[in-house]
Amino acid sequence: MNTSRFDAVFATLVLGAVILWFAPVGMGRYGTYVLSLWLVTAVAVMGLNLTLGVAGLKSLAQAAFMGIGAYATALLTTKAGIGWFPAFAISGALCFAVGLLLGFPALRVKAHYLAFVTLAFSTLVWLVLRNEQWLTGGVFGLSNIPRPVIFGIKTDNALPFHRFVVVVTLLLALVLWWLVRSPWGRAFLALRENPVRAASLGVNIRAYTLLAFAIGSAYAGFAGALYAPLVEFIDPSPFQLSASFFLLLMVVAGGSGYQLGPFVGALLGVVLPEWLRFTGGLYLIIFAAIVIGLLIACPQGVLGLLERGWAAVRRRPMGSNPPVKETA
Repeated sequence: MNTSRFDAVFATLVLGAVILWFAPVGMGRYGTYVLSLWLVTAVAVMGLNLTLGVAGLKSLAQAAFMGIGAYATALLTTKAGIGWFPAFAISGALCFAVGLLLGFPALRVKAHYLAFVTLAFSTLVWLVLRNEQWLTGGVFGLSNIPRPVIFGIKTDNALPFHRFVVVVTLLLALVLWWLVRSPWGRAFLALRENPVRAASLGVNIRAYTLLAFAIGSAYAGFAGALYAPLVEFIDPSPFQLSASFFLLLMVVAGGSGYQLGPFVGALLGVVLPEWLRFTGGLYLIIFAAIVIGLLIACPQGVLGLLERGWAAVRRRPMGSNPPVKETA
């Protein structure tokens, strides 16, 4: 792996955080909410990008883990009186543990069979959230979810909470930045490229498969822990199976395996529909057409297309004409 590429990723993450810190000034409450939702969604997509794009494991349960994290945070902060920071850690740990248990089938099944296992789990979680009213509130959901207090400073307003989300997202992104360039990250990539060869090189396939799945699940739990206080009311609808497909779409559209891909994919999935609302009732049709066209034109995602274009520019000598292809 190219160190300069990772240095560029690090610099982009930090610079992006600085820009987003000041971006909402003058945007209004709803515009700030959309930016915060983009970052929260990007955290969930980060986890799925690690599971799918880096380790090569197909999962359709990311929204379910996000729901587990959101409901755990909501219940701990509203019912148990626990602060947001302990609830955030507990939500991530809970999803990590559940991800470990769910990851065991990944040791026995491959390719689309693992997707079927996570699909069944996603459906089960949604049914529990919807039907166990005594715990989750059912279709009525949970309301009055408090926002965190940091050193006595409340984040009830949109701008302070957005800046809080920016900091948390940056820290989580930097953890993944470090993880991918660590020996663990290289083992995940070896697992994706060729598991048999990775095993021959001494990589513990069972351990790294479970670890990749569990870390990706924990990031969905962290996203849920941020989502609950952002909206201050949760019900089962944002965590149904279709949401997992949408998160998967964001991974592919942004660029599977690219560390900045989750931000680009979440931008397409969260912010782009808002930009298209001026078209009225046609905005969803236009959004779907744009995404389909994008996937057809560049199946490697936006960042994959940009990387290929940049590589072509670097290979071409300055001031030279394209080479003429010789005929046989």
